[in-house]
Amino acid sequence: MIYESARDWREAPKKRVVLFAMSGLGKTHVSSMLRDSGNWFHYSIDYRIGTRYMGEYIADNAKRHAMQVPFLRELLMSDSIHIGSNITFHNLSAVSAYLGKPGDVARGGLPIAEYRRRQEQFRRAEMQALLDTGYFIDRAQDLYGYPHFVCDTGGSICEWVDPEDEADPILTHLGAVALMVWIRGSEAHTAELIRRFDRAPKPMAYQPEFLTGAWRDYLDATGCAEDAVDPDGFIRWTYARAMAHRQPLYQAMADNWGVTVEAEDMATVRDAADFDDVIAAALG
Repeated sequence: MIYESARDWREAPKKRVVLFAMSGLGKTHVSSMLRDSGNWFHYSIDYRIGTRYMGEYIADNAKRHAMQVPFLRELLMSDSIHIGSNITFHNLSAVSAYLGKPGDVARGGLPIAEYRRRQEQFRRAEMQALLDTGYFIDRAQDLYGYPHFVCDTGGSICEWVDPEDEADPILTHLGAVALMVWIRGSEAHTAELIRRFDRAPKPMAYQPEFLTGAWRDYLDATGCAEDAVDPDGFIRWTYARAMAHRQPLYQAMADNWGVTVEAEDMATVRDAADFDDVIAAALG
């Protein structure tokens, strides 16, 4: 790790961290708070994915739908209107909408083959965005003069790495430039995330092998044909399984590549000084 002790961390003139956890445990909230302090650059992996690596896919998908409407088709064909996404750190709905959910097209689902294609696009995009972290650390310092840097990762980071592999390209890169920090939720946090997701299910990215198994098991359990699957039903059914699948991966990432901060401790952070204390305690 680039900081071996609490003292190393506190005395470092340039603090650099990578936050990882399930979505909903405060990565973006803490990152935004640090950014607002004035000395931290906030690098959002999901924002980078949506604006740099998937922006064209997202815009073209919106145009494809617009082309089905004669009025909009005529305006598009004459270059009279422009269609694009409006992605922000706190509004990544365009990325989620493009990823979609597999199942019955009449209920807003995607054919499984198309769903897998978009999942693969997202996998490549997230891997590249993670590997851009070092570039953004240099850019934040050289271009804007920020001394400190926080990388706000997506919940699916663990799907594309092997934390047991000492030569894993993504973890090797991240570990060389920043401190990996896992925000670990409790059983109560997990129950709340499941309840929240059940109320408003959102698209997720899955490891291909996990998706294959989950899709097969769901079809077997429900007896549904692939084109008759309830899209929300599938992702609700899969969510708790996905969390259980990710937990040991996060744990191994923290054990082998970084440190762990409990979610309730991270929730006490109100400013950059609090954040310094929490990270120092984890290193101690």
